[in-house]
Amino acid sequence: MTKHTLGDAPIELKHRDMMNELAKKLDGFFNGPDKPKHTGFVLMVFPLEDHGGRCNYISNGKREDVVIMLKEQIKRFEGQPDLTGHG
Repeated sequence: MTKHTLGDAPIELKHRDMMNELAKKLDGFFNGPDKPKHTGFVLMVFPLEDHGGRCNYISNGKREDVVIMLKEQIKRFEGQPDLTGHG
């Protein structure tokens, strides 16, 4: 078994079914049955009171694109100028 880093592990069992169901519904709501998809989303679930827990993540986008988008958002929250990039 390989060692996972933060966010690399599979969704925790207690959240997996709910997150997969929500992801399907969100994708259907935003994109319908048509392909290609035009709207991406990210769902992150984490414990509010236990900061030692992990963040569970699901998206309909490519992981590398989501990573860039999240980095851009963090920079904006920290007051940095807008960044652009592609995964």
